[in-house]
Amino acid sequence: MGMRLRGASYGKLRLAPPFGISFPATAHARFHFIAAGDVHIRPAAGDPARLGCGDAVLLPRGDAHAIVSAPGVSSRPLESFETTPLCAEVCALTEYAPGTCRTKDVLIFTGQMEFELDTLHPLVGLMPAVMSVGALLGRQPEIPPLLAAMEREMATDRAGTAGILARLADVVAATIVRGWVECGCGDATGWVEALRDPRLGRVIAALHRDPGRDWSVAEMAAEMGSSRSVFAERFVAATGTTPLRYVAALRMRLAEQWIARDRMSIDMAARRLGYASQAAFSRAYKRVTGQTPGHARAAARPERPAEAPPL
Repeated sequence: MGMRLRGASYGKLRLAPPFGISFPATAHARFHFIAAGDVHIRPAAGDPARLGCGDAVLLPRGDAHAIVSAPGVSSRPLESFETTPLCAEVCALTEYAPGTCRTKDVLIFTGQMEFELDTLHPLVGLMPAVMSVGALLGRQPEIPPLLAAMEREMATDRAGTAGILARLADVVAATIVRGWVECGCGDATGWVEALRDPRLGRVIAALHRDPGRDWSVAEMAAEMGSSRSVFAERFVAATGTTPLRYVAALRMRLAEQWIARDRMSIDMAARRLGYASQAAFSRAYKRVTGQTPGHARAAARPERPAEAPPL
């Protein structure tokens, strides 16, 4: 349902204070785990927050931010640091001035992670800009052992350490999201109710798996195992919109991503979403978004250059 995470790239950072790294805004979520030392996370909007050894945070929308050794320290862009590949998906970043006291080294494991539907799922937009593992420690007994395992792996150079850290980071980040969903934080109450209802959640999952299918309310109700009236009433109560409007909005959000960000042809997007013609798709797109697919393509931001940092 768009809530699964998969790691895209990771970095193992070893830095000696004072230091500061600016992380640019990305289309991916950003995860940080502090394995040694103290740092401050400085979001583009909002107050800085201190992170200590064993802390982990997730920025679900990949907002721009900085990690600094102290509040007043300036930061350098991530791409200005040199990195060394450790394996296919993990790079190492090590920097300290000659003569620096190495006993104060800060160790950070960081990663970019993709939601199944990137930032398209409504829940992602409702999440806080920065989500901390600290809120879960008293309620999720599985979290401390995972964090302890990450600390141990960061402190060693054993075979397979980079890959193990990447998998542990995926689990911790997904657990942060799950904990937020389960406690019904923010304004997501209706969505949380939908996700907690196995039968309704099954319908939403089916819609996201096959958005190009010509869904009818009767087919969705059958997926839930209820009458059309009961299904429609439950769906509106949980999501705030009708089933057919939800399907239309989902299709057009996907189309916008494919056309504007992924540079897919309009005809290909129309066919993937089940439209018989490009004209029919364009009419539906304009009805939902207020603009034509061609306008969305023209207004899209340029793609990120190929030389962007891997972390």
